[in-house]
Amino acid sequence: MLMTSHYVTCADREIHYTEWGAGQRPCVIAWHGLARTGRDMDELAEHLSERGYRVICPDTIGRGLSQWSPLPEQEYCLAFYARIAAELFERLGIDEAHWVGTSMGGSIGTVCASGLTVPHMKQRILSLTLNDNAPQLADVAITRIRAYAGRPPAFATMLELEAFFRQVYKPYGWLSDAQWRRLTETSTRRLNDGRVTPHYDPAMVQQFISHPDDYSIWEHYDAITIPVLCLHGAESDLLLPETLTAMHSRGPGAKGLLQVAEIAGCGHAPALNVPDQLGRLASFLNSLHGGSKSTR
Repeated sequence: MLMTSHYVTCADREIHYTEWGAGQRPCVIAWHGLARTGRDMDELAEHLSERGYRVICPDTIGRGLSQWSPLPEQEYCLAFYARIAAELFERLGIDEAHWVGTSMGGSIGTVCASGLTVPHMKQRILSLTLNDNAPQLADVAITRIRAYAGRPPAFATMLELEAFFRQVYKPYGWLSDAQWRRLTETSTRRLNDGRVTPHYDPAMVQQFISHPDDYSIWEHYDAITIPVLCLHGAESDLLLPETLTAMHSRGPGAKGLLQVAEIAGCGHAPALNVPDQLGRLASFLNSLHGGSKSTR
């Protein structure tokens, strides 16, 4: 299925997104993690678009090809990301969509689906898939992420940068050599001195300084009234067992709307690139549409 690349203005910032399955219904918003880009969702988007879904994969402000914020302390936060998401729906004429979010992308989806920050978004999110994400994140994992995300390294060659990505994202699980190469090439920028570095604004780590409790979002989780699928990396240091237990007794879990699937061989976060992970997610979405779409 053909992928197309687009730019749109949301909350006065230029946002880049890719689209798969243009014109198809229903729609899926696939939102990447903290220091990543929408191109991480290529395998998922291709898989779902071949099964009749329209898939939108944004680059968050400050990541990939989207504009960097001139006000990092104010705009690198979940509330502003949710505002961008709401305007993206408006600009693209999306009345309702399923939301798939890896890590930070799951938190943005939780804030949108709750309706507490952008009220009208509550009716627009049909389901929520949290890819190794929860309304409470382990402190040790946040410290680890801050350590590498706030000070991105630079290398003389692309092969050195790819080796770095293979190490830091080893918890993603299995990726083919071609997938590692594409991950590298789609999340790289060249500095003035010619070296290459990950393609995001280092100031995005200001979120953890200016908004230290931004990822404590139980209030939002408790307000969710739609089906939720949580894909849990079996070796994750970010989503702890006690948090999963709490999720079952609160919000959508208490309403019988939560499904949890443990993903073996992965930490934080599953790459959504292999048949088992793609099949689980497609089966969840298809179950909400009468099971009419093939998961193969």
